[in-house]
Amino acid sequence: MSEPLLVAAMTISFVVTTGFVFALRPVARSVRLVDQPGGRKSHVGIVPIVGGIAMFCGLFAGLSLVAAELPNLSSLFVASALLVAIGVVDDKYLVPAGVRMLIQLAAILIMVYGAGLALGTLGNPFALGETRLGVLTLPMTVLVTLTVVNAYNLVDGVDGLAGALALIALLALALVGGTALTSSVIAMTLIAAICGFLLFNFPTPFNRNVRTFMGDAGSTFLGFLIVWVTLGLSQGEARAISPVFCLWFAAVPIFDLFTCVVRRSMAGKSPFKPGRDHFHHTLKRGGMGVRQVVGTLTGLQLVYALAALAAFRLGVPEPVMFAAWAVLAATQRMIICAIRRQHRIWIIGRKRSRSAHV
Repeated sequence: MSEPLLVAAMTISFVVTTGFVFALRPVARSVRLVDQPGGRKSHVGIVPIVGGIAMFCGLFAGLSLVAAELPNLSSLFVASALLVAIGVVDDKYLVPAGVRMLIQLAAILIMVYGAGLALGTLGNPFALGETRLGVLTLPMTVLVTLTVVNAYNLVDGVDGLAGALALIALLALALVGGTALTSSVIAMTLIAAICGFLLFNFPTPFNRNVRTFMGDAGSTFLGFLIVWVTLGLSQGEARAISPVFCLWFAAVPIFDLFTCVVRRSMAGKSPFKPGRDHFHHTLKRGGMGVRQVVGTLTGLQLVYALAALAAFRLGVPEPVMFAAWAVLAATQRMIICAIRRQHRIWIIGRKRSRSAHV
């Protein structure tokens, strides 16, 4: 695809996303599609939840410019529309988990049978040669997609975090695919949409009056698109990268989900009920502000993505990368807790320093 055409698609995606956030904010307030502080939610004021709708509109406005060069765009549109629609309803009325799961399953089946995207191979994570899934292709595709979709949904607990983490994953995938592959075109157009949304969501003093959330509609939409792009780049005869390296691009949300599931299961609690044991909660309990939490987790994800890209370019064996990823998964909470301890020590040292100067 020509670079001017891609730049035009990204520009449209950014502008439309930004415009829709502005246009939908008053609508959201009038229909009460808003998030209010209280309970587990500690934000200030009533915040419209229209980021997911805006990014959806921005993405497909941009992709419409290059639709002739993108196969399966209709399948992507229908599957994404299902997720955004149920997400919006859930943001307003709280849809039962079973209903949300059915809609997510429907979107996955559209991806598999409508677009022909499925997890047919894991690459070579176990040093036994390529691991082809055969009859397990569909169930593994469903399992992996549900995991990633809900990982991004659950990590969306502080301003800017889910969007920033998704941005890093998509940037890494776009660097792998370049401008020639359709999956990379989707990734770059979505990157522009996310940037448009983050103008209203990233925790800065300059956007407090227009602060907007993406809601479940946005977080599940982003998780699904990341899976879609990843499968497009890591499966099939013309694949550009092994799925083993792609695990690193979404490491922090996946580690967060796995850690919560394991800890809750070991404590005899349901892993599906909301809790305050996510990484961002752990860091906030250590005295970090929202911007520090976002910076810490985004920084970790950036390090992991860059490490995977460097290893891919250098030809590091897939079993080595998978083993290192598994070790990180098992120790990620300890890393987070170590960061929290160091931050507490820094706070104590700062207070003592101030006291000494009084």
